[in-house]
Amino acid sequence: MSRRSGVNFEAPAPRFSQRRRWASRQAISFLMQQGVENPDVVSLAAGLVDPQTLPIEATQIAIEQLLTDTKRAREALQYGTTLGAETLRRQLLNHLARLEGCQVEDLGIASGQLVLTTGSQQLLSLVGEVLMDPGDICLVAAPTYFVFLGVLEGLGARTIPVATDADGMCIDALQTQLEQLDAEGLLERVKLIYLVSYYENPSGVSLAEQRRREVVELVRRWSERNRIFVLEDAAYRELRYDGPNLPSIWSYDSGRDFVILAQTFSKSYSPGLRVGYGVLPRTLAEPICDRKGNEDFGSANLNQHLVAKVLEEGLYAGHVAKLRASYLAKRDNMLAAAEKYFHDLPGVRWVQPHGGLYVWMTLPESIDAGFDGELFRQAVKVEKMMYVPGDLCFPGPPDDRPRNHIRLSFGVEDPGGIELGMRRLANAIRAVI
Repeated sequence: MSRRSGVNFEAPAPRFSQRRRWASRQAISFLMQQGVENPDVVSLAAGLVDPQTLPIEATQIAIEQLLTDTKRAREALQYGTTLGAETLRRQLLNHLARLEGCQVEDLGIASGQLVLTTGSQQLLSLVGEVLMDPGDICLVAAPTYFVFLGVLEGLGARTIPVATDADGMCIDALQTQLEQLDAEGLLERVKLIYLVSYYENPSGVSLAEQRRREVVELVRRWSERNRIFVLEDAAYRELRYDGPNLPSIWSYDSGRDFVILAQTFSKSYSPGLRVGYGVLPRTLAEPICDRKGNEDFGSANLNQHLVAKVLEEGLYAGHVAKLRASYLAKRDNMLAAAEKYFHDLPGVRWVQPHGGLYVWMTLPESIDAGFDGELFRQAVKVEKMMYVPGDLCFPGPPDDRPRNHIRLSFGVEDPGGIELGMRRLANAIRAVI
């Protein structure tokens, strides 16, 4: 009833913010809905880790040791800080130095430049929040991680694709795009270049070593009027099975001025703990922490102390070694199944990744692999398997995106499930080709 008239009335719809409208209809929600509504499907879509490899024993040892130390347990169960637990941040300096192949003192970063986050996804979001106003520009590989595309869309930012090949983002294409934006008077709107540097989600491609150096040199040259940052998403860095052991893009930023390094323990240890971290240029450290303080004034403190204990007790390296062996076998299983079931299908080809969790497959251009295409319906409803449509991984208007790619994950299913899913996918393609 109205407070004024006493007459019944229907409340008006809520007035949502523009950012809520920008963030609506994200693909990840639809994929999760499909998984719930079709529980009998074999999913080669989910980007989850293999549940059989989750570190139950190592985590049990670490948590018991943590909680039997009364002083440490009280610290872990108390609120943390915005930067994160000091005990883990000290461990991370040693961990990062091992990955970079140098001494801790050679990293060249101050304490305040290392921040702990709720997975690396929170860091990606924070970087977007701090840097991007509506209409600002982020240059991305085509294809790239579709969840970050959603983050940028939710901020009203403009994402511009840059061509890629088997060695990752093409530096000549990046140079050309920057020149074009400069000619259009838009260079000052360019804030960010986003690169998944190792075994990219979705393509499985790694940026070639020479291009890592070149992209840093490029942003230095183009930052005379406006600082352009490189956001290096290295979520899959430690899931290397073969191929070259590549240095990070961040390692080429000698002054630590241009590259934001984002890493996580979600893929290499446990996604349930949601512990990620970022190494920030000095000019971004305070703005990122100010924004993070507004959101949570510190990610889960207990989880950070737990990861620190895992590292302290030497439990981490052995787990990662087992994880690599498991995923190597499953990657090879998927590639063998691809050769077995797709070798005779004209126009079908796939990437053989050196690490990560994904195989990128390209179909004939006549096949629409999108959510609304016949192939997705045939795969999910008839063959009972699921994949991620590749058009989700390209920025820009839906009608302008290529629709003949799919992303396949070998992370969750066991070898039998991978084999079955690949056979069913081949049947679905044959039905629509």
